[in-house]
Amino acid sequence: MPRWLRDNMLSIAMLGAFLVFLLLQSVFGWQVHNEELSQYGAEPLSWWAYLGTGHFAEAVFENWESEFLQMGGYVLLTAYLVQKGSAESKPEDQTDRPEDNRDHARPDSPWPVRVGGLPLVVYRNSLAIALLMIFGGAFLGHLFGGVAAYNQEQALESGAAPISAWQFLGTSDFWFQSMQNWQSEFLAVGVLILLSIVLRQHASPESKPVTAPHAQTSA
Repeated sequence: MPRWLRDNMLSIAMLGAFLVFLLLQSVFGWQVHNEELSQYGAEPLSWWAYLGTGHFAEAVFENWESEFLQMGGYVLLTAYLVQKGSAESKPEDQTDRPEDNRDHARPDSPWPVRVGGLPLVVYRNSLAIALLMIFGGAFLGHLFGGVAAYNQEQALESGAAPISAWQFLGTSDFWFQSMQNWQSEFLAVGVLILLSIVLRQHASPESKPVTAPHAQTSA
C-alpha cells in the first residue's frame, strides 16, 4: 500500500462512505419525489433535474446542519466542561494544555502561532469557528431548500401562492425538521460521553485504554 494512502485511510474511508451514501440518498430521494409528483399528475423529473430541487437540498442540508452544530458545539463545550471518567473529556483540572500557549511554539509550528496577535486568537479557536460556519451555511441551505420544497408542495396540493424564506423560517415545519435532527445528534454524543466511562474499544483514540480504571478521565 502506498505510504500516502496508508497515512490518509481514515479520511478516505469516511469521505468515500459519505459520497456513496449521498449518491444512494439522491437515487432513492429521486424515486420518492417522482412518486409524489405522479400522485398530483405532474411529470416525473430526471435524476439530474432532481438534484436541483428543494426536495433534495432540504433533505441534505437539514442533516448537515445538525451534524455540524453538534460537532461545533461539542468542540466548544469540551474546551470548558468535563465529565469525570470519560474518554471524551479532558482531565478535570486541565485548562489550556502547555502546547496551547505561544511560549511553547516551535520552528515548525503553524504561522499564526509564530506571528501572534489576532491571527493567533483566531487560530486558537479556528476549529470551532470553521465547524460553526459550515453549520451556518448548511442552515441557510436547509432554509432555502426547504422553502422551495414547501412552495412546490403547496402549489401541487392547493395552488397556494409561494412564501418567502423569511416566512418559512417562522413556520413550525422548518423548526420541526431542525429539532428532530438536533436532539438526536446531542443524544448520540451524550451517550458516547457516558458509555466511554465504562466501555472500551481497543486501539481506538475515542476510547480509554482497556486496562484504564473507570474513574480515569482522558481526552
